[in-house]
Amino acid sequence: MVSNNTFYNWTKELLDVDQKMPVLFIGHGSPMNAIEDNVFTKRWKEMGKEIPVPKAVVVVSAHWLTKGTFVTAMPNPKTIHDFGGFPQALFDVNYPAPGNPELATAIQKLVTNPAVELDHEWGLDHGTWSVVKQMYPKADIPVLQLSIDYYKPATYHYELAKQLLSLRKKGVLIIGSGNMVHNLRMMAWNKLNEPEYGFDWALEMNAIFKDKITNGFHKELINYEKLNKAATLAIPTPDHYYPLLYILALQTENDKVTFFNDKAVGGSLTMTSVKIG
Repeated sequence: MVSNNTFYNWTKELLDVDQKMPVLFIGHGSPMNAIEDNVFTKRWKEMGKEIPVPKAVVVVSAHWLTKGTFVTAMPNPKTIHDFGGFPQALFDVNYPAPGNPELATAIQKLVTNPAVELDHEWGLDHGTWSVVKQMYPKADIPVLQLSIDYYKPATYHYELAKQLLSLRKKGVLIIGSGNMVHNLRMMAWNKLNEPEYGFDWALEMNAIFKDKITNGFHKELINYEKLNKAATLAIPTPDHYYPLLYILALQTENDKVTFFNDKAVGGSLTMTSVKIG
């Protein structure tokens, strides 16, 4: 049975009461960003140095889709290589960041609707470790993942995320890892080496998303299918978009919104990322 004081005890013993963290949506792109030194990964490294050192990191990754909502609860999450066709060097990567079962239980207690189940099997997928490895290369900060219930609508994810706000105020860095514009079927693979190449519809939607985020039009972003026809090209499936909604839900009054890595790749993908706070 979970103690009523679990969350209180965890925050009291391990967290600084007055350490409010920003929240990040990071366009993670190719798994190769885990081992490459490029404009995107340089910015991730800089971000890890610019923001306060978190007590823990909780990531909502586009690559953990479930029925129901789960949080990783093992003390030592494994590094998951959930991809194929890449160089052996990528498969050799191990990111041995610890987990934190006590924080996982606190999250389970904190989110009252829906019920969150503890997971002891998953680990850290590349949507998480490819980014966090660059931000915190020493792997000395606890990292947890929160799954995406793929069978639920956008509103469900936005409302769930609101219940995590107290974590942000207690020194936990919450990251949504996906891509605002993500259509791999339409990728111009022959244009990958052409800097910032984006199809007109991809650039249009990227600009619309940025405008809505800047102006706090969250309802319109939740109902993204109604924005215009290009939205269905930008988001053919919502897995890489939903992590953005988790981050928007954690925005508070007077939070500053800034964008980084605001570039298109291969025509139909954008790496545009957001820092709130």
